[in-house]
Amino acid sequence: MSSSLTGLWHGFEVALLPANLMWCFVGVLVGNIVGVLPGLGVLATVSILLPLTFGMKPVAAILMLAGIYYGAQYGGAICSILLNLPCHPPHAVTCLDGYPLTKQGKGGTALGLSIIGACIGAALGIVEMTFFAPVVARFALNFGPAEVCTLMLFGLLAGSTLARGSPLKGVAMMLLGQMLGLAGVDMNTGLPRFTFGVLDLYDGVELVALALGLFGIAEFLKSVNRLAPLHVGNLRLGLRDLLPNRADLRIGVPAMMRGSLMGALCAMVPGTGPTIASFVSYALEKKISRTPERFGTGMIEGVASPEASTHSSVQADFIPTMSMGIPGESGMALLLGALMIQGIQPGPLLISEHPDIFWGLIASFWIGNLILVILNVPMIGIWVRMLAIPYRLLYPSALFFVCIGVYSARNSLFQVGETLVFGLVGYGMIRLRFHVAPMLLGFILGPRMEENFRNAMAISGGDFSIFIRRPISAVFVSLCGVLILSQLYAQLVRHRASRRPSQVNATVPQVEE
Repeated sequence: MSSSLTGLWHGFEVALLPANLMWCFVGVLVGNIVGVLPGLGVLATVSILLPLTFGMKPVAAILMLAGIYYGAQYGGAICSILLNLPCHPPHAVTCLDGYPLTKQGKGGTALGLSIIGACIGAALGIVEMTFFAPVVARFALNFGPAEVCTLMLFGLLAGSTLARGSPLKGVAMMLLGQMLGLAGVDMNTGLPRFTFGVLDLYDGVELVALALGLFGIAEFLKSVNRLAPLHVGNLRLGLRDLLPNRADLRIGVPAMMRGSLMGALCAMVPGTGPTIASFVSYALEKKISRTPERFGTGMIEGVASPEASTHSSVQADFIPTMSMGIPGESGMALLLGALMIQGIQPGPLLISEHPDIFWGLIASFWIGNLILVILNVPMIGIWVRMLAIPYRLLYPSALFFVCIGVYSARNSLFQVGETLVFGLVGYGMIRLRFHVAPMLLGFILGPRMEENFRNAMAISGGDFSIFIRRPISAVFVSLCGVLILSQLYAQLVRHRASRRPSQVNATVPQVEE
């Protein structure tokens, strides 16, 4: 515990350096704007700004990208509560009770509770990362190639099967991402793989091109017809409107604590992320409520708990990413790729080899969340006005920065064409209801899993039983089996339920990620 506090003190020394503090502020500001604007997702924004980090120091780059990631969650609640627009998947469940509160004239109260819940949830997630991530990292130092290989397999399966949509489609996209990650010259044999005779592919597929294509170009194509501006003239909120009364706090604060705990627990399972955490916390509140039938009509718990859970999960998602190199969800996969571009290998040795990055990141969480509260409370009127920015101005400008960013990666027009191809492929996959995030997850983790698989085979002399003989590896293999069986059972239950006549229930607003 004392070592964690010492490390945190060092982290504040790093995060409070003028340059790092400036980039932290830029990250949370951009993230907050992205969260407010419908259609411009976090993944697309991080992808667009990824080339900007090439000329930055690693600490500043990670602080900025992380600020965008968790800062967007603050702005996302505004659209969900005031306009019933779940701009980001974690806030879809917030619409259920947030928008009814707005129609009752309590939209400001709902926003105030979401900000308080965000602070409580983020604080718990940061504390969890401060004291738990070093423990996880020390435990992960005992991992050999077999353990790392099976851990990554579990992370890939969890990220694919727990993603929105069909688990089978998620696995298919993950395998496609793995194949793309293996393209290039094999380091062991020196032979080209999946290059199809194209010399530009000998260095492999560019991460920036893949990310910008899947989450930049595809996002633009998906939303290109959304040209009608939102009418926000009747939404006028002041600082006084955000203050909840005592009765709302008595109901909301316990719900926030439960949601924060649920988000912190969900973050420890790779592939869950804030979206699943918010839905689970909402289901928990409905389960323990004395009046579950009133959920969906404007319940305080229906806003406070999911929002706290979202922010707790967002912060705690950095634990498996930084300490084991396993991204908790697609946003974390991009941050993992940003670290690798900077020449930094996430994993158990990150804390000891790069303490400035690890502890500086944790300290920046406290600073960034404080900045976000300062930005959101007095400037709520400005954020609401930003909803009126027309799409015809927003997306062409974003597309311009996509082209500039991908060209700067290798100063090659081939990368621009590569981005266009991935954008068209990503758009086609979205139209076919394939979730593209597992593709990025497979692209980043696939080559690392292959490397550890080869090392494990070399150690065992080609004996596959090494994955069963070693206890930790056997546990992860068992977890993979349990995950697959649970998904098969869930599909069987859904199939049986679809064959029965069912009543029409209230549904969660649909959101396209």
